[in-house]
Amino acid sequence: MSHDDRLGPEHRSRTWEQLQDGAFDVLVIGGGVTGAGVALDAATRGLRTAVVEQRDWASGTSSRSSKLFHGGLRYLEQLNFALVHEALKERGLMINRLAPHLVKPVSFLYPLNHRFWERPYIGSGMLLYDAMAGLTARAVPFHKHLTRRGALRIAPGLKPDAFKGALRYFDAQADDARHTMTVARTAAHYGAVARSSTEVVGLLHEGDRVVGATVRDVETGATAEVRSRVVINCTGVWTDDIQKLAGGKGRFKVRASKGVHIVVPRDRFASESGLILRTATSVLFFIPWGTRWIIGTTDTDWHLDLAHPAATRKDVDYILEQANRVLSTPLTHDDVRGVYAGLRPLLAEESESTSSLSREHAVARPQPGLISIAGGKYTTYRVMAKDAVDAAKPDLGPIHASVTEHVPLVGADGYHALVNQTEHLADRYGIPSWRVEHLLNRYGSLAVELLDLGAGDRSLLEPLEGAEDYLRVEVLYAVTHEGALHLDDLLTRRTRMSIEYSHRGTASARAVAQIVAPVLGWDDARVEAEVRSYTERVEAERASQELPDDEAADAARRAAPDSRPLLHV
Repeated sequence: MSHDDRLGPEHRSRTWEQLQDGAFDVLVIGGGVTGAGVALDAATRGLRTAVVEQRDWASGTSSRSSKLFHGGLRYLEQLNFALVHEALKERGLMINRLAPHLVKPVSFLYPLNHRFWERPYIGSGMLLYDAMAGLTARAVPFHKHLTRRGALRIAPGLKPDAFKGALRYFDAQADDARHTMTVARTAAHYGAVARSSTEVVGLLHEGDRVVGATVRDVETGATAEVRSRVVINCTGVWTDDIQKLAGGKGRFKVRASKGVHIVVPRDRFASESGLILRTATSVLFFIPWGTRWIIGTTDTDWHLDLAHPAATRKDVDYILEQANRVLSTPLTHDDVRGVYAGLRPLLAEESESTSSLSREHAVARPQPGLISIAGGKYTTYRVMAKDAVDAAKPDLGPIHASVTEHVPLVGADGYHALVNQTEHLADRYGIPSWRVEHLLNRYGSLAVELLDLGAGDRSLLEPLEGAEDYLRVEVLYAVTHEGALHLDDLLTRRTRMSIEYSHRGTASARAVAQIVAPVLGWDDARVEAEVRSYTERVEAERASQELPDDEAADAARRAAPDSRPLLHV
């Protein structure tokens, strides 16, 4: 049985009433990819499910990743075969069945630096990588060995004397924020009550059992009690905070590791393929992103503001230094169009450094009625979700097995048929075929909903002021169907203007606010407040990225007001 999955203002009003109306089987805290995945898993098992997120869908870690669905070559070197195989299976499921509109194959060159031993060593690892993927479903091509000359034909921007040869292999990529929001929307499609800007301010108890939560509507300040048979804590780097609300200690400790990425124009590095470089502590990716490259990441401990981790000048310098080791034309700070920092929730003991912490996930039931899950990697979110719901069986009793392996995300069904009709759709709606492709690769078969909105108002199919990659209809659709409530949601996650353009979204902010104001009920004063808040956020981030250390950068970033004032931060 499907439900209305349009996460617009009417849905928001209705879900507030639903949260108060009756008991749920499962209440999920956290709207990152794990929480959204748990909500989808529980709802498709027939459990009455609610999921609440204190900010926006994917506003934390799940919008600030390397945007890859990958097995993780470096985990093979650590002999973590189970994690790699699990992740490769998930990669194949996403490309072939669950999210073909969002998850796409992408190739990477792996430059070789040593003449004799490195090619057989890395080559055998890639052979195993491909073989493990082949045990599930072939979703990407096999790796290939390249001479230096062959690699330079693919990537003429490489410095010829920086490597001896290369291998080319394939993984997959996705817009992480869009994917996470789509998982949440799919959960709503299957009956989950999905609500963002809804903060958990306390947990409800009967004896030593957790029986629900007190939630607060961040937009209005209203509070409500939500009863549930089990609460599943999917808050990532905030895991310990929820455990404190429960009045107990958790079974594991979560440490935050900061990862920084930069975005540069595609023409600054001539290559038909992405790139992966081994560094002293980890790896550095060049990830193709439309007409840009995403380059990262770093891996450093973080103990400051969890909501808004700040990148420093030192972080950006490090990425540029590592990248320039192999580039014939070095990158400079002037080439950087965007910067973003995210926090990985890693499982840790006190003595461990973040570079050696586990990317595997852990599930615990620290007290009756409460499940916590943390760790893991974006690629394996569906498996994490299944494990979390399975762990709730002592509270739920007999439940159906997970079926999400067979449940495509909204927009997947019918996507391939529409791809074959790209030219027809372009003619029908009077826009270039590349625009149709852009919409299909962001919305899948739901792209027709946007095109139909534009058919009723041709101005909506015009490019957005200051960000011509996007159409005006996309920001309207983001508030009518995708749950966006603030400019930050629109410019940072529903679109990626905040990292893709040198103005970081500020040149489009007013135009976007004016498009969505009638739907969200904004008057002129509210439009001005949203534009000012977003502009101050960008200015604070720019300032932090010029500072030398985490403490100074964190202080600069905190200077910007928050569009969502939370009680517990």
